[in-house]
Amino acid sequence: MAKSRLIGEYPVIGIRPTIDGRRGALRVRESLEDQTMGMAQRAAKLLTENLRYSNGEPVRVVIADTTIGRVAEAAACAEKFRREGVSITLTVTPCWCYGSETMDMDSHTIKGVWGFNGTERPGAVYLAAVLAGHAQKGLPAFGIYGHDVQDMDDTTIPADVQEKILRFGRAAIAAASMRGKSYLQIGSLCMGIAGSQIDVNFIEDYLGMRVESVDEVEVIRRMSEGIYDHDEYARALEWANRVCKMGFDKNPPELQKSEEQKKKDFEFCVLMAVIIKDLMNGNANLPAGCEEEAVGHNALAAGFQGQRQWTDFYPNCDFGEAMLNSSFDWNGAREPYILATENDTLNGLGMLFMKLLTNRAQIFADVRTYWSGEAVKRTTGYDLEGKAAQANGFIHLINSGAACLDANCRATEADGTPTMKRWYEVTEADQAAIMAATEWAPADAGYFRGGGFSSRFVTKAEIPCTMIRLNMVKNLGPVLQIAEGWTLELPEDVNEILWKRTDYTWPCTWFVPRCDGREGSPFENAYEVMNHWGANHGAISYGHIGADLITLCSMLRIPVCMHNVPEKDIFRPAVWNAFGSDKEGQDYRACAAYGPLFKK
Repeated sequence: MAKSRLIGEYPVIGIRPTIDGRRGALRVRESLEDQTMGMAQRAAKLLTENLRYSNGEPVRVVIADTTIGRVAEAAACAEKFRREGVSITLTVTPCWCYGSETMDMDSHTIKGVWGFNGTERPGAVYLAAVLAGHAQKGLPAFGIYGHDVQDMDDTTIPADVQEKILRFGRAAIAAASMRGKSYLQIGSLCMGIAGSQIDVNFIEDYLGMRVESVDEVEVIRRMSEGIYDHDEYARALEWANRVCKMGFDKNPPELQKSEEQKKKDFEFCVLMAVIIKDLMNGNANLPAGCEEEAVGHNALAAGFQGQRQWTDFYPNCDFGEAMLNSSFDWNGAREPYILATENDTLNGLGMLFMKLLTNRAQIFADVRTYWSGEAVKRTTGYDLEGKAAQANGFIHLINSGAACLDANCRATEADGTPTMKRWYEVTEADQAAIMAATEWAPADAGYFRGGGFSSRFVTKAEIPCTMIRLNMVKNLGPVLQIAEGWTLELPEDVNEILWKRTDYTWPCTWFVPRCDGREGSPFENAYEVMNHWGANHGAISYGHIGADLITLCSMLRIPVCMHNVPEKDIFRPAVWNAFGSDKEGQDYRACAAYGPLFKK
């Protein structure tokens, strides 16, 4: 679909068809060859047809050259996978096999095992035996076993097995895609926000990434010395002047800038976006003599400090943050970047997790205000309905900065349903509609003395979404919070009254978490979700993807401390069951026992 912006190959999934190694007069192995290799081929087809890398290409899957019945064949498979760059393995079998001889012993691969639920030579026996071996050797593996018995000649993959294979594959591709890439912080600690105080050891050990840092003055140096792609800047500025609608200026007249100065500030903001792209991933089209700057930082995600030192003097980075996080720009549809406002590294990494799982643009927002049904009634006269009434309120998600423009939900499915699409599905009509529903208001001088612009839109749709927060806790480490729910479209007059009470020039999304009404639960109602939230920011993605996040976090060894995902959808390595009978406690104990995925 698109050339990768990053250095390094995408992770490859390797399928390991294991088989009963016994031959002899009854030809046990020979009788199972076609069935076993057929399982591998069907699993590979399922993965390649349903999963894509972040650049839109189908995931690459390789299969062992032969079935694996004895250790020599396991070694041959391992050697092939080493050459092919395999970092994820799925072992498949319909039968008994010799567990420790055929299992994946590579401590660096992410492992799953699918055992066919049959009766003739049940793969469940091998599945149980090999998972016991994985547990004993400290090599966690995901166990996949269908609910219903299948006939030996049944070549279908049951729906429950498909779901687990795809969840394993999606999460494993996301986890492995981070390895060897960079998080680039432009600036440093912002306004005392703990999430912007970068934890190098966490990023290295849990995500396999490195941290790169440049001072914000590097942006000014590149502007001043012409170290940017002049053709791209001209193209970006022409596009921005043509499609970006200027919004109203909320500042007092004496603080409003002249139209000439606003024009210069807007040009500055567009150039910032172009330069930050170059900082992240390089640009071969920089002027001659700029070979060092042309290589970039191989950044999979980044953050821009902004407040206060930059924004007290220069125009803010809201245009750059919003445009880079969106699924398109002046070059058309392209893979979204991850650029965290206020360099909130932890929120940016949460956005990264969800982008890699969904291939969709992500929302960065303040988890700003809880509105109860009573407060809404008092201020607007409106009685909450539907999901908002059931949750007794909703949460206002709003922040100047890095919400992707896709979040105004002007992109539509074929039937006209509002949505946030995977980036490679975004059409030119979608792009035009999204830009037409977005204004760029001059920045609030109380926040941004140096000026700039803030994107302004409202999410006008009810879409499924998932809000998360990655938190760091001393003496515990990283934990993740997950809240599935929906955006809320309020009546126009109610929306206007409530929006104006915060900042009417910032992008506005109303969020209703899915609540359970249980007393003492963090999901008793929307208030309790807000009350239990671990930080001031949240990362928000289209879709209910909490189950995928739980699987991903188990791979990375990040415990999930709060979620509203149905228990039947929780999928973690099989050995987690050995750490107690309560799912949440299992997760904490197993993550502590195994430690970070990429620990040194």
